[in-house]
Amino acid sequence: MKIETDERVHPFGMGVVCVLSSPTVRIVHAGQACNVEEEQYSERVYTIREGETLELQCLVTGHPRPQIRWTKTAGGASDRPGSSTLDSGTLRIDNIRRHQGGRYYCKAENGLGFPAIRSIRVDVYYLDKPVITVHQSDDEPKEQFYFERTVFLRCVASSNPPVVYTWTRDREVIAEGSDSGVEIYKPFFTQGETKILKLKNLRLQDYADYTCIASVRRACGIRDRSSHFILNNRTAPPSVKILLEDPVVANPGETITLVCKVVSGHPPPTLRWLRATDEDLPKRSIVKDGTLTVPVITDDDGGTYTCMASNNVGNPAKKSISILVRGLRKGRFWITPDPYHNEDNIQIGREVKISCQVEATPSDELQFSWLKNGRPLKSSERMVITHTDPSVSPGTTNLDIIDLKFTDFGTYTCVASLRNGGIPEISIDVNISSTTVPPELTVPKGQSHLTVLEGETVDLQCLVSGKPKPIILWSRVEENGPAAAAEPVMPDGTAQMESYDGILRIYNVTRKMSGTYRCQTSQYNGFNVKPREALIHLVVQFPPTVEPVYTEVRQALGRAFSLTCNLLQAYPARHLQYEWKLGPRLLTVGEFTDQTHDTSYHVKALNREGYGEYTCDITNEAGAGRCTFLVTGKAYGPEFYYDTPQALWQNRPQVYGFKLQWTQMEPNAVDRILAYRLGIQQVRPSELIRFFVKVKLGLSIPPSPVSLQLFLLDHSWMFCSAGNFLCGFEEDSLCSFSQDKSDEFDWTRHRGAVEDVTFTATSGPSADHTGSKQGFYMFLETSRPRVEGDKARLTSPTFNVNPASISSSSASSGAAYCLTFYYHMYGKHQGALNVFLRQKGPALTDTLVWSLTGNQGNQWRQAKAALHPTTAFQVVMEGVRGSGPEGAIAIDDVSIKEGECKDSPPNTGFVFAVHLFPLVWPLSVSRGWRGVSS
Repeated sequence: MKIETDERVHPFGMGVVCVLSSPTVRIVHAGQACNVEEEQYSERVYTIREGETLELQCLVTGHPRPQIRWTKTAGGASDRPGSSTLDSGTLRIDNIRRHQGGRYYCKAENGLGFPAIRSIRVDVYYLDKPVITVHQSDDEPKEQFYFERTVFLRCVASSNPPVVYTWTRDREVIAEGSDSGVEIYKPFFTQGETKILKLKNLRLQDYADYTCIASVRRACGIRDRSSHFILNNRTAPPSVKILLEDPVVANPGETITLVCKVVSGHPPPTLRWLRATDEDLPKRSIVKDGTLTVPVITDDDGGTYTCMASNNVGNPAKKSISILVRGLRKGRFWITPDPYHNEDNIQIGREVKISCQVEATPSDELQFSWLKNGRPLKSSERMVITHTDPSVSPGTTNLDIIDLKFTDFGTYTCVASLRNGGIPEISIDVNISSTTVPPELTVPKGQSHLTVLEGETVDLQCLVSGKPKPIILWSRVEENGPAAAAEPVMPDGTAQMESYDGILRIYNVTRKMSGTYRCQTSQYNGFNVKPREALIHLVVQFPPTVEPVYTEVRQALGRAFSLTCNLLQAYPARHLQYEWKLGPRLLTVGEFTDQTHDTSYHVKALNREGYGEYTCDITNEAGAGRCTFLVTGKAYGPEFYYDTPQALWQNRPQVYGFKLQWTQMEPNAVDRILAYRLGIQQVRPSELIRFFVKVKLGLSIPPSPVSLQLFLLDHSWMFCSAGNFLCGFEEDSLCSFSQDKSDEFDWTRHRGAVEDVTFTATSGPSADHTGSKQGFYMFLETSRPRVEGDKARLTSPTFNVNPASISSSSASSGAAYCLTFYYHMYGKHQGALNVFLRQKGPALTDTLVWSLTGNQGNQWRQAKAALHPTTAFQVVMEGVRGSGPEGAIAIDDVSIKEGECKDSPPNTGFVFAVHLFPLVWPLSVSRGWRGVSS
């Protein structure tokens, strides 16, 4: 094997240093396109037939690895097309439709320079069946004494690319100028999409069978399509009639049948029923041969229905009819105390007006009557009853009580009904007495201005009186005026909320709920007076919002650096204080001024005591916001380029050639990098061989290798092809597994021949899973001080999903990998062993993929778990301590292979993995290069 890299000399020492690089992008297509061509400005045009599958892949380079996003609008996140996969950069649209054509953009960015953007225009080709319509005109040319009867045959087909039309008459092609009585032309206003055949001064030979052939010249393999029309002396536009008088009046629950008949027209017209308001026909309706039947009709079924007849000759014929569903709705009343003196109270000796309003269908059938204390009431000089015009809806009746007397107090009832019956009456009771008073509204003392902490519950209260007592309507008031009624500004997302006790209770109040609230009386108590209202101002206090919440800072010894905590938002924003700490040690304190929005801590020269966790707390009356900075001298892990090419066979048998490229993020930020160590591990069925070499080397591959795979076994992973990962925990680095800081204790690395000469159920297995006492494994120590339920978690390195793998599977199910490991669970106090798939995104998500509890005997067993990640992922091995100390858990030989798990044992063969480590100064002599030197 020959491995090469671009080697550069670091300014502070020898070794390999690869610089950061901004992203580049190119778009390639998969599947079978009709055509792919280059246009101006190097834009690619991808042509595809409607109904086919579009698959585009965005290939990027750059370090750090760029994030990829497909959009249909440059720079925008909206209108994401199809099922776009960010990690693989693959855009796939199954059964593409014509409206999905357009310009698609692939954007890659990694924070360096400008984002890289490339576009491709997708042109969807289609051809619909053409439609032939016939129109006839009778023109009287000026200064001539004859009529010219002209017939137009118009052919229209929707297509992309533009269609080419051909007319035939009785199977003979009609060519331009071949017949003086025929003209073929394209109207300007249709831009070539319509072709008209004009038959001038219709002749006997013009009665024939006409065919319009639409063609896109077999673009994308689309075949021609055609339509026929037979023109004869009976050809005529349609006309229809409806066999019922307009309107049709029906009671709810009845069945209505509308019959539409064709009066004339050839070819025979087709009939359709439509709702005039573009609404769908009732779901229960039945249409057959022009007859529309609506069973069990309801109020919602009322309206105008249209029968439309079409035979492609002339314009469609239409006739409409209205259905009126009899009924009474929305009855309400109101009282106007003394309308001539602008009084709001009912007083003896003054006038009182009672109004009653009802919506009726049909409106001319509406009739009213009045009762007093259950007895009929007739109009008189002091009791004047009036009605509005019955043809106007809604109908209104008024009862004017002039010179109100004590004997007039009582219950008045307005009764609405329809003249022909069949519909229940509506009765509205109105009580007039000395206790009938209009509403009043007040805010309790000290409750007009409320201050509350974010997350608490607050009650806004308005006291309301009146008889009858009205409902209270709550709404928000903006600083520049009332909020628009359509805006969802209230806590429940609506523009207005109702309250029957005058209290608006807001749970878990947020800062967005600060502002002015209006309480207002509704008209539901029937008083025709100006609504009463009051305002309550709500102030929500919240602790400071800061950034960054957490960040890692990598710095070398002796360097100067600054940490800055930014204040984004806080209320109250006065008297803000800040406090910087390194661990528990206080560094500095201070106060914000009205002009400052951040605070910084400066380190002039970093020493070893300066490494650790720095915190900055910014506080106000409501609480504190914290910025956390972890300052370390640790180098960033090297990363292979995202588009590292695949392995290539050499001319010599059993020899691979491979070119590796990697980058180092911010190599100057930490202690200088002297060199990189490239690790090669060769796994045989019965032994494990590992050695480390310099960057350039030449090796020969053992005979008959099964596969050659590359991994980056450090901080970041890249599967260059269908890959395998195997870790037997034989190295101190644990194959870059790490202990989770959030657990109660750690896994420990054991070797049976050294750590446990005498084997017990509390000390774990006496050898690794192969039986070797020299082999290592990871072990869970369950003796004191551990208690039941304590957890230890071991987290794998981060794996990037193989782009080829995820592109060949659906975006929803993710790529397929098989996790295999060996476990040893022996002891009567055995706890649990759990395995989680951890995926990275806006937040980490852990999914349980394998779990086992209880004593499994004194032997190693194999376990398999299927992994289907959709983004970068890790594997978490969690051990849970049981009820006692006799319950040790051990794991060994953890492997991850691309593809679904198989029941059969893995095939024998060779698997190669490459891992890369930065070696930094000072470098121990004892840990220098091992293996073959270049």
